Amino acid sequence: MIVEGDNLMSEDMNFKSLFIGDKSENSSIYGNELDRLITNHFGWRKNYIPGDVPAISDKEKEKEDYQQSLQRQHNVLDELDHRLRAGSVPWMSAGRYWGQMLSDTLTPAMLAYSDAMLWNANNVTIECSMANSKMEAEVGEDLSQLLGFKDGWAHLTHDGSIENLEGIWYMRQFKSMPLAFKEVVPDKVKGLSEWELFNMSVEKVLKILKTLTPEQIDAVKAHSSRSGKNIQKLGKFIVSYTKHYSWLKALDISGIGLDQMVQIPVMSDFRMNIDILEDTIKKLAAEKTPILGVVAVVGTTEEGQVDEVDRIVKFRKEMEKQGVYFYLHVDAAYGGYARALFKDENDHFVEYDQLEDMFKKHDVFHYPVRISKHVYNSYKAIRDAESVTIDPHKMGYVPYCAGGIAIKYQSMRNVISYFAPYVFEKKTATAPDMLGSYIIGGSKGGATATGVWAAHRTLPLNITGYGRLIGSSIETAQRFHKFLEGLEFNVKGKTIKAYPLDNPDFNMVDWVLKVEGETSLEKTNALNEKMFDLSSFYDSHVYANRFLTSHTIFKKDTYGDSPVPFIEKMGFSKNDWEKVGAVTLLRAAIMTPFLNNTELFNDYTKGIAKSMKEKLNEIL
Repeated sequence: MIVEGDNLMSEDMNFKSLFIGDKSENSSIYGNELDRLITNHFGWRKNYIPGDVPAISDKEKEKEDYQQSLQRQHNVLDELDHRLRAGSVPWMSAGRYWGQMLSDTLTPAMLAYSDAMLWNANNVTIECSMANSKMEAEVGEDLSQLLGFKDGWAHLTHDGSIENLEGIWYMRQFKSMPLAFKEVVPDKVKGLSEWELFNMSVEKVLKILKTLTPEQIDAVKAHSSRSGKNIQKLGKFIVSYTKHYSWLKALDISGIGLDQMVQIPVMSDFRMNIDILEDTIKKLAAEKTPILGVVAVVGTTEEGQVDEVDRIVKFRKEMEKQGVYFYLHVDAAYGGYARALFKDENDHFVEYDQLEDMFKKHDVFHYPVRISKHVYNSYKAIRDAESVTIDPHKMGYVPYCAGGIAIKYQSMRNVISYFAPYVFEKKTATAPDMLGSYIIGGSKGGATATGVWAAHRTLPLNITGYGRLIGSSIETAQRFHKFLEGLEFNVKGKTIKAYPLDNPDFNMVDWVLKVEGETSLEKTNALNEKMFDLSSFYDSHVYANRFLTSHTIFKKDTYGDSPVPFIEKMGFSKNDWEKVGAVTLLRAAIMTPFLNNTELFNDYTKGIAKSMKEKLNEIL
């Protein structure tokens, strides 16, 4: 138990009290808290130097154009309200919406965000946001600790695309710094060949930078890839075929170029094939081709899979002994927050054989959930990456837009930093108010940081808070996967079965509906495409739709032959795959926090099955 004031608080947080709820069960609590915060803000305005003359007089309020303006505002908000209610997806449902990465969001985050909007802080500098910038710094510490970075640093961004762009910015700068050392301070890298310079680790670069004067550091940065020099010499950028599309844009914008990208196939479980990755890196090294960086994915957006980060880390250590080094970035935009599932109430990352006891102690699962050793090892190894993408607006359950990026060492940020003269003085370059200097963006809403801060302070980033919340979504995903395995319909004399993809690492579930005896992959794809249309905004009135889902397409040009075992399980052949070159799957990011209750889960899945059958009747 935790003692707070005069009250005794349970060690474990009941996250269901921290959502409005699909039927507005906690709406009065939310409304009362919001009213209290807004009233306090009004008082703050009113009490600032009370003797000042009000800018808006009672006489002004009586004017006809004043009243007309208010009426116009009322009419606009009326239209807004109508359009939002008519044109929004009911993602808050406990078990009707199974589509994109949308869910009910945490009330502390929404309340804090709404309150902070009234103060309109700009977190580009502490001068504009004394409270909010400090909160963002604290959020950065939260994320660094969550990911296992002891001396790390993190900040919030717009989204995962910006985070990934910043990640490649770090890669590019660090890979080019040794070449800049040779030009500006050659004595620091005396005797090293160009190949050795290309394979200098982040730690060694930082060690050399510590020995330089501020003027020398400026000169080195001016001769780095920032100048445009040597970018095409920095080597290959390695990602899996299941990469996020933002990496293509990042390669484009950074000047590295898409020609430098090397894609590694995925296995039949849709994780990166580490054997091929190792062979590829060894081949590049033998050819004396530098490796700019490698990206591992923790929580793929299409399949919910987790790459074997630990194997990549182990392999990198082996290659370093042979003089080959590469930067490692983990794209955990979707799955990063799940690291809380492995941290105990004291924020220690527990051993694998202690997980089951910890889950029981904190009442995490109410269904036999399987967390594989592979997933555990991957999450543990995140701490060995140089940078990590992590999105609070996904599994952090806070409002958009709240992305985040963390780096292993706080000093890494000095390699990319800029100083805008009209905002900062260079002499204060190390002060905590310099956020705008260390990031891609400039002005940024303080309300975002406030929302994330409130969520983190309410739900700890360990098993007592976010661990239990995220555990609920993983449990629901595994329950739903099991439900799909036995799902079968008889429609107009035909039997239709659900074929779920292999058990997901995270909370994404993909499946295909197939008419038994159907020999055409094309027709099966068409069936699932039509099911998606009827289960989305395309061919339905969304608010009245009893089952909403998303979909994805695995294509041969991006997935290679990795889907073949899956389509063979459905009764198709590799020849069918070669002929069609694609398979359409229904896809659900199961983020709902409410269905770790068996009775509720059964009620909703019964309704989902009924809705699916109605749609199949319409299609067939």
